[in-house]
Amino acid sequence: MSTNLAETAAITDGADNAKRRQIMAAARELFLAQGFDAASMGEIARTAGVSKGTLYVYFDSKEKLFEAVVSDECNRLTERVFSLDPEDRDVEAVLTRLGCAYFGILNRPAAMPALRTVIGIAERMPEIGRKFYESGPARGVATLGRYLESQVAAGILQVDDCELAAAQFLDSCQSTWFKPLLFNFADLPSHARVAQIVGTAVRMFMAAYRRRIEAQPWCAAL
Repeated sequence: MSTNLAETAAITDGADNAKRRQIMAAARELFLAQGFDAASMGEIARTAGVSKGTLYVYFDSKEKLFEAVVSDECNRLTERVFSLDPEDRDVEAVLTRLGCAYFGILNRPAAMPALRTVIGIAERMPEIGRKFYESGPARGVATLGRYLESQVAAGILQVDDCELAAAQFLDSCQSTWFKPLLFNFADLPSHARVAQIVGTAVRMFMAAYRRRIEAQPWCAAL
């Protein structure tokens, strides 16, 4: 009897999760296409193929639904891009891969519209802005910071503030292209340009933070 109850609960949980993903996929599509204000809960329900009552069972407000969509997207992308092995001592290669992957998630067709939407509503809904920053940019900086700490411990790098160094590196990878794209001022840079920007960011980082072997006084050998 208990086994049947457990199986029923598992099936119910699975159906609930599938329904939730269905609603969030529809909400993501409409939020990106129309913006937060224009997308209505009724239209989201119709796009998801559920009743409006069912939609409110899962999300009691449009703000909560938008917050869930933003958090889910940030978590998914951060886990994929910032998967860093603390045992990998080839810091230059790790940072190069990370810089290129970081560009990759920001140059997706949906990335800039999503950022503009969050920025547009953060003033009147600061909780959404906070959630976005915590689950996206702040989490990426923290993850890279922990990787840098492991390289400091291994004697590869010499960094006083790993969180600051992580933020500096990620910001330098955005140089010359992020703000123009955000404000819809320019087209995507070429792959060659991205490689140049990331390569420069890596060289600057290593020049600043590579551990240097202190020269011994000549008389120490006597």
